[in-house]
Amino acid sequence: MEWFESWFDTPYYHLLYNNRDYTEAENFITKLTEELELPKSSKIIDLACGKGRHSVFLNKLGYNVLGLDLSHQSIDFDKQFENESLQFKVHDMRNPIDSEPVDSVFNLFTSFGYFDNEADDKNVFQSVYNALKPDGYFVLDYLNEEYVRSVIIPETTVHREGIDFNVSKKIEGRHIIKDIRFEDEGKSYHFFEKVKLHTLDTIKNYAEECGFERIKIWGDYQLNDFQKEISPRCINLFKKK
Repeated sequence: MEWFESWFDTPYYHLLYNNRDYTEAENFITKLTEELELPKSSKIIDLACGKGRHSVFLNKLGYNVLGLDLSHQSIDFDKQFENESLQFKVHDMRNPIDSEPVDSVFNLFTSFGYFDNEADDKNVFQSVYNALKPDGYFVLDYLNEEYVRSVIIPETTVHREGIDFNVSKKIEGRHIIKDIRFEDEGKSYHFFEKVKLHTLDTIKNYAEECGFERIKIWGDYQLNDFQKEISPRCINLFKKK
């Protein structure tokens, strides 16, 4: 079992990150859909949807949404939100997507770069390409390598509901590694996250090999233009040729 298969399927993962800013995320989604001029009732796949917060909000905006995630626990949780225009399924993003063609695929909040094998990264782009209608959009919201290197904090402790998560971060080669240790009910736990520091050129090459054209890069969730040295995010907009 790979690190993301075990860690993402534990309740501790969601506990550690339960302070995420829902208002910022909803404002980002609103700006994004307006920028793409996606008509209401467009079909969108939320790839690596987690516990469904973006999928649910997209559906409230009027879109037909399919949320896909590797975590069985997350999808079981998401099922409570389903309706005629919102569905959730367990899915590994490296595999072909079982869906009729959609208008857009969103992969948000660094839900890419987990795989050691470059072929797996390319498979993600290919599966997304195959799932899209002609001229469909792929939004890949990724970390900005330059920014990450400049702001990394080696050690921190995060307090969540009586648990102290001791988190250390380091960069090894082309990866940023987050080591997570904590105790709960007398038992010690150890997990880690390992994400590739993909360059802009690498991401562009993966996309172009599959037939995408990159038409825009934003640098933050307010959709300001990307600046390599200071932008916290690298939000890529691709179009299926």
